Amino acid sequence: VQLVESGGDSAHTGGSLKLSCILSGLPFEFEDVAVAWFRQAPGKAREGVSTIGGFDGSTFYADSVKGRFTIAADSAKYTVVLQMSSLKPEDSGTYYCAEARVIRGTLPTSAGDSDEYPFWGRGTQVTVSA
Repeated sequence: VQLVESGGDSAHTGGSLKLSCILSGLPFEFEDVAVAWFRQAPGKAREGVSTIGGFDGSTFYADSVKGRFTIAADSAKYTVVLQMSSLKPEDSGTYYCAEARVIRGTLPTSAGDSDEYPFWGRGTQVTVSA
């Protein structure tokens, strides 16, 4: 399984960025997975940002990004995007895409817990300046 993130960039407070994660090598269908975005700032713990279920598009958002970030999936393209708006400096960090196999129609029990996801991308950098 391979996950490749892209779209990281620099932005100003209040700006927008769109991150993409392309999955390949899945030994099962996209509908059998949940894909999550995590982020990690220097010196801080990795934080679960958002998760989407491949079967029905069910979602999880961290409180810190609700109303500002939107996650979406294109099952035909094995792609998950994270649209980030109203960016804040505290949104800065390396953003990682992660994948876990799930029962269709469900999300991992602890969707924002990195231990739930065995497969990870290498990350893409987001920097938000005031």
